[in-house]
Amino acid sequence: MTASRRATLMDRWRVTLADRWRLCTLAARLLAGRRYWLAALVPLVWPAFLATLFLSPSRESYEPSSALGTLIGLPLTVLAIFLGVRVIAGEIDARRLEIAYTVPGGSHRVWLAKLAAAFAILLVAEGLLALVAWGFFTVFPLSTLYGALQAATVYLVLAMGLATLFKSEVTGAMVAAAVLALNWVLTGFGTNQIRFSPFWNGAALPDSQASQALAWTLQNRVGFLLVIAALVALAFGRAERREKMLSG
Repeated sequence: MTASRRATLMDRWRVTLADRWRLCTLAARLLAGRRYWLAALVPLVWPAFLATLFLSPSRESYEPSSALGTLIGLPLTVLAIFLGVRVIAGEIDARRLEIAYTVPGGSHRVWLAKLAAAFAILLVAEGLLALVAWGFFTVFPLSTLYGALQAATVYLVLAMGLATLFKSEVTGAMVAAAVLALNWVLTGFGTNQIRFSPFWNGAALPDSQASQALAWTLQNRVGFLLVIAALVALAFGRAERREKMLSG
């Protein structure tokens, strides 16, 4: 390959990356407003609240296993629900849905850009939460970060699908929040590990089950990757039904 050929390819890559970056930036603004970067800071309110309890004489110390759910996963999932309901239903409430259907290549390009922007915001928020949790609460294994992100991503796409199904951000958020509350009740607020929960944490298993933790964790991670893909496909399939989405 000649030098001019390589230079041309590099220029194309730069242009493509710049276009993708601009698209994701615009999508983030649609999701969380002009100051979309502030959305990643909102979950820090939760550890700040926990810090006030940390000073209480009756406070119980946080274990490494509590980082996945209580310290990182819960506030990250709440943010994911907020972002998820705005991916598709936000276009309905803002009366921009018909415009989305005119995008060359299909409206799914708009949903994918907004979904990617939401995921990027979650990544930044998780990084900030992890720094705070590590520095002020407890040291935890790095696998905790994947577990917390998995839970948040599941609820991100679930909220997106529910809001699309009901054609309402508020209704979608309420149902997703109810599912989250039920999930926490069934798992005993993190004390009872269930393999079919997106908040599965192998590090929280008792020593008697440690030998099975790796196999169960692998089943959980692979299973929820398939669940996430299925929820995205169902939500996009619903959103592509133009007549159904624009009626009523």
